[in-house]
Amino acid sequence: MESELVLHNGGCHCKKVRWKVQAPISIIAWKCNCSDCSMRGNVHFVVPRQRFELLGDSNQFITTYTFGTHTAKHTFCKVCGITSFYTPRSNPDGIAVTLACLDPGTLSHVEIRHADGKNWEDFFHRSGIALQSKIHSSQ
Repeated sequence: MESELVLHNGGCHCKKVRWKVQAPISIIAWKCNCSDCSMRGNVHFVVPRQRFELLGDSNQFITTYTFGTHTAKHTFCKVCGITSFYTPRSNPDGIAVTLACLDPGTLSHVEIRHADGKNWEDFFHRSGIALQSKIHSSQ
């Protein structure tokens, strides 16, 4: 789902963690059923790491949780506990942005797809999600 890139802003509930991300106005977001995402109700979209930037002193309010392979880096705000972004196992070279943490008004369309985190290896190989953290020549 390719479209023009725009600047989206977002962050956590208490606004201590703020960021900006360049992403299309029309995105594919993933609703994952892995043990962590299903407990949080996480729906996210993936962008190349180079298109994500923390703002101000946000870094001092972030802490990280890992489990299993420790590839995913689940970052969350030390103050309010919200995971507004993280490094996903599927795309360790990218950033997963929590859809609900985007400031409103910059998306025109969201297609939500199922991410089968309970059967991660199979999902990863058939989904094409790894490509979402790559910069393509048309972007």
